[in-house]
Amino acid sequence: MQWFVERWQWIVGVWDATPGFLQVTAQVVAVMLSVVLAVALLTLAERKVIGWMQLRLGPNRVTFFGLRIFRGIAQPFADVIKLLLKEIIVPDRSSRFLFLLAPLIVLVPALATWAVMPFSPEFVLADIDAGLLYVLALTSLGIYGIILAGWASNSKYAFLGAMRSAAQMVAYEIAMGFALVGVLMAARSLNLGEIVRMQDGGVAHWNWLWLFPLFVVYFVSGLAETNRAPFDVAEGESEIVAGYHVEYSGAAFATLFALPEYANMILISALTAVLFLGGWLSPFQGLLPEGAWLAQGGFYWLFLKTCLFLFIFLWVRATFPRYRYDQIMRLGWKVLIPVTLVWIAVEGALAWLGVGPWAR
Repeated sequence: MQWFVERWQWIVGVWDATPGFLQVTAQVVAVMLSVVLAVALLTLAERKVIGWMQLRLGPNRVTFFGLRIFRGIAQPFADVIKLLLKEIIVPDRSSRFLFLLAPLIVLVPALATWAVMPFSPEFVLADIDAGLLYVLALTSLGIYGIILAGWASNSKYAFLGAMRSAAQMVAYEIAMGFALVGVLMAARSLNLGEIVRMQDGGVAHWNWLWLFPLFVVYFVSGLAETNRAPFDVAEGESEIVAGYHVEYSGAAFATLFALPEYANMILISALTAVLFLGGWLSPFQGLLPEGAWLAQGGFYWLFLKTCLFLFIFLWVRATFPRYRYDQIMRLGWKVLIPVTLVWIAVEGALAWLGVGPWAR
């Protein structure tokens, strides 16, 4: 035990002596690798959870070194190797530069948004005051990559899928933006860490209670933004083959479709937890003695809340059939946006009366 303590003290000493820019670089690399690994594990969890809901086994063949105890766990890593080894085919009459650039335009914002995520009271890569604005700006950039992917492919199916996806994302981004305005009104800050601290005091102080309609709108819009079922008409295979990424293969397909989609699922789940469920704050705060470890805030609470929303993502996919395109657009423009506008007006009245979060 003494040996481990000494080694840990040595590691802490080396870290403290490391220049600041190297510390930041190491933290960025650690967060990015964690997101990529979480994406791989989420693909496995999706197959296992949906298989469990449909009375199937899910992946149960690929193992690590033939060990039966790990049956199925190695499946996402086998998928990565397969995609990396497959040939990237660029259509003859496509715009080659834009065709290869589009996946990066989709991928980079999906990873860069994590820079302002407050993982715990002590750890955030960039604790900027305009964090909420930064998130809104970066999550809107992915649409350009999707449009470019459809146009540069020189395929009618891909272009039609890109247009459908773009129209859908614009509609639901407006609803998400108005939901974030409601959070801003309640927290009176654009800093994500401050938004979490504003919810301090227990479950009754979290934003989900006073902003419940915006909470529901934000998460439903997140489902549509990530093109997840039942909003996955962008890749409606019965109508337009596979949507905007129909001409992509190998690593380009993984970069354009698989990695950003699942990374955005994790991001939307984490943001929902931060904005409406208190982020790293404990649900037992105020119910247990202040010194109890369950009442202490920490990264593990954010992790558990994120996992809860990811489970709902998978549950929705296994439950609801795909909506028609006109139903999706009607929901976005005629239901969700009006709901957010009405609730913002209600928030204004509550703020004027000094009720709820505005009483503090």
